[in-house]
Parts: sequence; structure tokens; C-alpha cells
Amino acid sequence: MHLKRIVWIAVVFVLIGAPAAESAVIWIEGEKPTSHKMNRHPWWYDKVKREHLSAGDWISNFAKGKEGVASYKFTAPTSGKYDFWVRANPIATKLSYRFDAKGPWRLIDMSQAIQKANIAADGKPDLRFVSWVPVGEITLKKGAVSVSFRMHSDNSNHGALDAFVLSTDKFAPQGAAKPGANSTPTETVSNKTTWAFKPAADKFTNDALLDLRYLNEKIAGQSGFVQRTKDGNDFALGDGTPVRFWAVGSNVYRKTPAEMDRHARFLAKLGVNMVRMHASLYSKSKTSKITDVNDKEIDGIQRMVAALKKQGIYSTISPFWAHVTAPPSWGIDGYANAQPWGLLFFNEKLQTGYKAWVKELYTRKSPYTGVALKDEPAVAIIQIKNEDSLLFWTMQGIRGPQKKLLGAKFAQWLIKKYGSLDKAKLAWKGAGHKDDNFAERVVGIYIIWEMTRPQKGGKALRINDETQFLSETMHSFYKEIADYHRKTLGCRQIINPMNWTSADPVLLNDAERWSQTACEVIAVNKYYGGVHTGENSGWRIEPGDRITNESALHNPERIPTCLKQVVGHPMLITESTWVPPLLYQSEGPLLIAAYQSLTGVDAFYWFNMTAATWQTDPRFPWAKVRGRNPLYKWSSSTPSILGGFPANALLFRKGYLKQGRTVVHEERSLDNLWRRKVPIISEAGTFDPNRNKGDYAPESTIKQEVDRLAFLVGPVEVKYDGDPAKNKAANLTPYINRKKKVVKSITGQIELDYATGLCKVDAPKAQGVTGFLKAAGGKIKLSDVTIESGNDYAAVTVVPLDDKPIASSKKLLVQIGTTQRMTGWADRKINFKSKDGKKTFSGREIVSVGAPPWRIANTQATITVTNPHLTQAALLDTAGHAAAKVDVKRTGAKLTVKCPQTTIWLILSK
Repeated sequence: MHLKRIVWIAVVFVLIGAPAAESAVIWIEGEKPTSHKMNRHPWWYDKVKREHLSAGDWISNFAKGKEGVASYKFTAPTSGKYDFWVRANPIATKLSYRFDAKGPWRLIDMSQAIQKANIAADGKPDLRFVSWVPVGEITLKKGAVSVSFRMHSDNSNHGALDAFVLSTDKFAPQGAAKPGANSTPTETVSNKTTWAFKPAADKFTNDALLDLRYLNEKIAGQSGFVQRTKDGNDFALGDGTPVRFWAVGSNVYRKTPAEMDRHARFLAKLGVNMVRMHASLYSKSKTSKITDVNDKEIDGIQRMVAALKKQGIYSTISPFWAHVTAPPSWGIDGYANAQPWGLLFFNEKLQTGYKAWVKELYTRKSPYTGVALKDEPAVAIIQIKNEDSLLFWTMQGIRGPQKKLLGAKFAQWLIKKYGSLDKAKLAWKGAGHKDDNFAERVVGIYIIWEMTRPQKGGKALRINDETQFLSETMHSFYKEIADYHRKTLGCRQIINPMNWTSADPVLLNDAERWSQTACEVIAVNKYYGGVHTGENSGWRIEPGDRITNESALHNPERIPTCLKQVVGHPMLITESTWVPPLLYQSEGPLLIAAYQSLTGVDAFYWFNMTAATWQTDPRFPWAKVRGRNPLYKWSSSTPSILGGFPANALLFRKGYLKQGRTVVHEERSLDNLWRRKVPIISEAGTFDPNRNKGDYAPESTIKQEVDRLAFLVGPVEVKYDGDPAKNKAANLTPYINRKKKVVKSITGQIELDYATGLCKVDAPKAQGVTGFLKAAGGKIKLSDVTIESGNDYAAVTVVPLDDKPIASSKKLLVQIGTTQRMTGWADRKINFKSKDGKKTFSGREIVSVGAPPWRIANTQATITVTNPHLTQAALLDTAGHAAAKVDVKRTGAKLTVKCPQTTIWLILSK
């Protein structure tokens, strides 16, 4: 921990003398002006949560026709440049300043506001907010200084000032806390306990000691199109050979051809054999027709497919996400400049546009291969769309003419089922809806929230029908679009409909997943991460954000592979990662390799590859905020993730861990899906034993929830349109110990201690551990490998590179991951509330995100392997070449090596 000594001043405090080398921080409370002409509004505008203000108050103005001005005098302790910040109300505010009553007023740019907080006493999202705003760099002379602030907003000249700061160093806001005044000191990444990650340039020569390119085919698709196995559950190559995919998502298809080629070779070297491109095929022009395409996007995909194919890597293509602002020129009634969530399922105009986009994508001859993508066996999987569902909360946003259109389609569905709308209402015992207009054949649709609540009487029957209608609408759409790809366009690839979830994982997920059975492959996007709050936390990481560092090893039910898989369909996780800024990311690759192997989940796509090789600089230069560059959030091209690829990709793809026998088999009738009966096991969500008592399918042989830790024991599967009387669950008692917080796989090869936070993998060809090794005693004994570590947290995997058991191998890969942060990263301990104010978290507040290079926590590990053949060890660089010889010690049949501090990959050989 490294802290700068600082000096701070306030009108109500005394300046503390300090040497010139020390920082000077001037902190002035807004409510303590030297003079002011303010017009306060105590009955509303000043009714705020004062505990969120730095000294329990602010100075404010709210009056029509009356501007507010406040002036302050203070002493600058030294001449020079100062970083100037205000903590003020940023909402529709005009706040100007000037120094020493000279010159024009200068308007503060409120668009730069960070750490925005609603402090209205009643919690209403009106004007009563406060945030830090960087004003800029100011030059002051030592001695007396005065500054004035003017509040002149269009709305009642409103404005408020909590405090302002001038600092000779770059100022890092920490909410209402004054620098050095909080009880929890800032902790900065230490250079003494970490090493700088500066990856070597890789020329991809043949003398690398680590290169998994050989695992892939010479070219992807050389034996034909990827297919399903005979039972439908898994994948096989064109010649029928079973195949597992170690997969990533990548946006490098938008980069240069040279970067694409380099990217493909880099991924193949690390063990990747599948890449997903998440694209936007529509034209980006605001005046485009709905059928116009983005030619550059299509060309990038064609070029990327060709580059990947050469390296034996298959492609998955995702062509559309509703997270787009539809221009008026698309002509979607009521949705000009709006996001069309849910509309593609039923709006024929949007469907016409979609069909035009994918037609151009799949039928254009590629200038790079001479083959249209529809005929390209290197394209393995076609996704119809990304993250959208009529059973998710976004459905509630369907409005205006589109809501009426959906209601009209519901009416048609009801007439087909009951014969007439009047008969439908009779079946519902008269239950109505405010939007019902039977004369125009429009039926009102309840919001999704109603499907998540207990219902009675006629309303329950009506919502059962609505659930069935929405589910069948999605299913029919997927079947129609799959037929369009196959029969009209001539695509020969396997098709996945979508990858989203529902509003209620207990009551609605099975209906959502059933809708996907219209096609061959089922998918979901499912991430792991801690809490991350901040104004831009959806896409970037910046000072002031608040986070929790929660390892999945303490939250086993949240490991993404905890999935109920549909019988007869391969299962994909098409987007996932251990989401930054989570500290504990190195566990991810080993956990995924282990539990994919155990459960049979067919592919896990690490999202997202943002660089051709290693992402060494994740900052946003174009999102610069007064000299502070936030970090991009959604990248897996980092040391903690990519460094964990080779050994774990090999482990998974070669089947070094056994797949377990099925531990839960559930069958669900479609009627039970529409009635939202409780499944015997669900992936997430809250099961309420009072609310849901007796709400299982009456035919089910199991009438209690199966322990969700079953997902970590072995495969859990479901069959739709089946017989609930055939539900089965293995005796889980030998494998799950809730008291000790330990769960073991049915294969006996994986053990997770979620009390300590430690997962051990132990098989003849794969042994390793991840988690809090020091807390576990620092010494882990496996069948052939002993790991002694001084690291608080690490991930260690040992696998053979010659496909022999570890005990007899003549070439082993030792792979180690610890933790990563940017150089200069700093944070501090803090308790904070969730956005809804209902939960309190113990976490960290980011003070600085730092700057490149990455700093990796030093490896502190000694590895002992029982193997008579091994005699030497070599430390590898990030290109897989020998960087240094490492001393070893042989004692009988055992070889011991103390890993260098910079170890990511180590080769033990004969």
C-alpha cells in the first residue's frame, strides 16, 4: 500500500504547512461562502439526503427570475497549476465561475459529470442530484484568491454546490469523502509484489515449445459441415468425428486483414477452434431503407471466416441484436429513433429487412474463398438473433401500433384455439383487459410481471394462454427463419435461434428454452462477475465506480455452466467471461474446462476478443475525461483469461476429464410450461416454498426442488413435451455436503470447497487447483502433483503435451494465473448500496484505473510431480518460446521446481 501525503484546506479548517514536494489540496464547502445572493427553496429543492453531502449541506438556488451567486476567498499555498473540480448538481444545470471577479463567466461542462447520485429525500428522479464535475486546469498564484459561482439554469435558475476542490496533483473524487479524511486508506497496486506484463512479439515460428495449432484441422471444414451426433446432444465434424469447441467471441473482423490473419494464428496457438462474430448487418445510414445492408460488415465477416478457416477454426455468426436505434427511414410505425425490442418476432416489415440482410450475408460469393458463406463448411453455426425474448422484461416496452399489432395476432391465435374471442373470454370466466377491443379483433396483453406472480380464477387462465401464445410466436418465428435460411438461401449450417433468458428463471425459463427447440442448437448468454455500479458501468470502468470482488468459488451456483440442458440439442454459452473489473478472473478457464467436461455443455464463448493478440491497453482514448482514461469493460484478451487458455483448452478438447452420468432428468409437459408450474430444478431465481407450495406438475414423481448444486455433480437435463412421471434424480447425498460447503462431481475428479473457495481437479491427464490457496493451507496434494503456494489466490493447471498420463508423460505444461491490475490502479474499502437501495455491499471504490502495462501478482509456487522421466524445466514467454532455464530438484521419482515470479507457462520435460 502506497499513500501520498497530502495537505488540504477548507474555509472551516486550518492550513497545515508542508514541504514543497507534498501535494496541496484546497477543499471548500459550498455552504460556507464569504458572501452570496442565493434564493433557496426549503420546501422542495433543499429536501435532500444530507448524509450524501460532504459536510451535511449544500448551497442552492431555485427561483424564477432570480439568479444565484456565491463567492469564496481562500489562500493558495503555492503557485502553479491546479486540477479544479466541483461537486454540484449536474441535471439541466447552468453553473458558471470566474476567479477574482475578473473576466467573463465561464460555463462548466456538466456532460463530464461522474459519480452521479440521486439525493432527493423522497427518492424521486427529479432535479435533485449531485456529482463530481471536472472543470479543468487552473493556474493560481500563491496567496489570496477569490472565486465566484453563478447559477443561471433555464429552469428556475436552479443549481446547487456541495463543495469545490483545487489540487496540485490529479484529483480522484471519492464521493463525499475529503482526501485523506476517510478511515479506509487507498490501496495502490505495488510494483514490489507484481511484475509488468509486456508480451513478446510473436513471429509464429515452428520452434515454439507451446503451440496448440496441431489440435485443429489443416483447414476448418475439410471433411464437411459440422453436424450433430446421432443422439443430437453434441457436435461432430463432417466425417462424424466427435468434436469439442474451445470458443471465443471476437470483433477483430472489423480490423485490418493483417490483424485478422495474426488473430487467427494467435487463437489457434492457444487452443481455440471456434470464433463467434456478433455483427450488425443493417446499414448505419440514417436515411437507409430497412433492406439496405452494411457492405463493410459483410466484407469483414467474409475476410475473417477465410482467415480463421486457414487456421482450422470454425465460425459462428450472429447477425442481429435489437439494441439498435431504428431510423425513421425504416418505417416501423411508432418506432422512429427507438430500439425495436421484441418486434422481430411478429413485425413483418422488420422481418423483411432481416431477411434481406442475411440473404446478402450468406449468398454473396466471398472474394477471399470464392464460396458464398451458405456453402462454406468453415461456418459451423448460424445464430438467428442475439438477446431478445417476448418472455423477458423488455417485452413490457412494446408500445403504440406495435403493441396493437401483437394484440391483433393474439386475437387470431385465440380464434384458432377457441373458435371466437367471445368463447375465449368465456373460457377465461370473463376476465378482461383494458386494451381489449374485440370489435377490432385486438386483445390486450398483460405485462410480463403478471406471469411472474401467482394468479387466480379467470385471469390465471387468460395469462396461461398469453404465455403459450408468446412462446409459440417465438417458436414459429424461429422455425420460419430457419426454413428461410435452409430452403430459400440454401444454408447448410446448424442453426441456433437465440441466446437469452426470461423474466423469471423458475417459472418462465423452460418456456423460453422450449421456443428454441424449433432449431438444432440451444444457447444462452451467461456471465460471471461481482457487483459493479457507476454511471457508465455497463460498458466502462472508471474512478468512482464501486465494485465487489466475489470469486465464483464462493458462489458455485453462479458458475455459468450450471445449466439445464435440453435432450437432443447441443448446449452453447455464446457469451460469457469473468467480467472486469473483477479481481478473481484466473479461476475462470479452469472452472469452465472442468465443468464443461463434466456436464457436457458443448461450447463456452469467451467474450470478447478486442485485440489481435494480447490486449495491453484497454483504455478509451476517445472517452478521455480530463486526462483520465476509463477502461473498456468487455474484454477477455487479457493475461488472466488468455493466459489460462492453453492447458484448459487442451484439457477440455482432449477429454481429459470424464463426462458424468445424468444426475437429474426432468420431463415437462407443454401444458405445465404454459401454466408456469414449478420445475424440479431451476438454474437461478428464488423459489418461494410458501408461494409455490403444491405448484409442481401433479404428475411429477418429485415434488420438491432438487438441490441446485446438482449442476456441479453431473449433467442435468430436461425433455419438453414429455411425461413428468418419468422425472428422476440421483441420490446426491454422497456428493453434496451443505454443512461443510463441499460439492464433489459424480466422476470423483472434481471437488469444490465453497467455504474456503477452492476447486481441485484430479485425473490421470489433468490435475490442478484454483482459488484461495493460502487459506487452504498453502499445500495441495493431488494424485501425481503437489502444489505449494504462498499466493493468496491463484490457478494452477498441469496437463501433458504428449497425451500421456501425468505420471508417465515426457512433456508437461504447468500453467499458472494470479491476479491483474493496471499499473497505478488504486481503490479503497467502502460499503455501498445497490441502485434500488435495498442491499448493502462491502466492496471497493475505484480511485484510479491506472495505465499500462498490466501488473501481474508474482507467482509464489513450487510444483512437485511424481514422474520418473522429467529432468528439466523451461520458463516460457508469452509467445510460447523458452525464455529461461529453471532449476529443478529430483528426489527419487519426484521432480520439484520452484516457479519464477513471472510464470504463466512452464514446460517440464525429459
